[in-house]
Amino acid sequence: MALIDLVALADSPMRFTDILSLSDQPRGTLHRQLSHLVEEGLLETDRDGRYLPGIRLLNLASRSWARNEFRAVAEPHLRLLQAQTGETVHLGVLRGTEVIYLDKVEGRQSVRMYSEIGNASPAYCTGVGKAALSALDDISLEARISALQFRAYTEHTHRSVADLQADIAAIRVRGCAFDREEHETGICCVAAPIRSDDGDILAGVSVTGPAYRVTSEKLQEWAPLVKAAAAAIMQDMRSRLGPRR
Repeated sequence: MALIDLVALADSPMRFTDILSLSDQPRGTLHRQLSHLVEEGLLETDRDGRYLPGIRLLNLASRSWARNEFRAVAEPHLRLLQAQTGETVHLGVLRGTEVIYLDKVEGRQSVRMYSEIGNASPAYCTGVGKAALSALDDISLEARISALQFRAYTEHTHRSVADLQADIAAIRVRGCAFDREEHETGICCVAAPIRSDDGDILAGVSVTGPAYRVTSEKLQEWAPLVKAAAAAIMQDMRSRLGPRR
């Protein structure tokens, strides 16, 4: 899995020597593991012998996405929210200090942005991520963010734990999070937290659009709609999924 992650998350196909330098594996062991992964279709090699994700991963990903109960419960509410706002709607789940995009409903005027289903983004500078973090209790929140390394994606990105904690405190009071160009320049969103009764699911739903069209006033206008969508998803989770034992 570590090798699959290494190759799949790379920006371009990797040579054997690149993987060797990053994997901390003996040359012979690494060669055997890569050969097995290629045989299983989890990795492939191009004409230059470089490694890239295999087609079988697409099949596994599509099955996982199609069978995800939480995504299925949320889907009609995401589509309604998109119809109400006309902008792109995201559903993301919290994993550690990152948010994984589980679903995305494109707006009427699609805008190029980083978010794609399966992509991970830092929770501390995304609306969905901050909303999900706000659903944690204080002890769990402290444990997750105390060792964060803050990267300044834009001039608006949080630079410290104290800044993030103050933002999350405000999110808890108003029930929604704002991302005003914190992760991507020119992209803004409003998000609301989603939490299962047993705490197994910590997530967020958001409406996202370009800053030139999505003003602060527009974000405030959409906040009740986003919070209503999150509440409806949580209600359906209670009805359809029930408690997890």
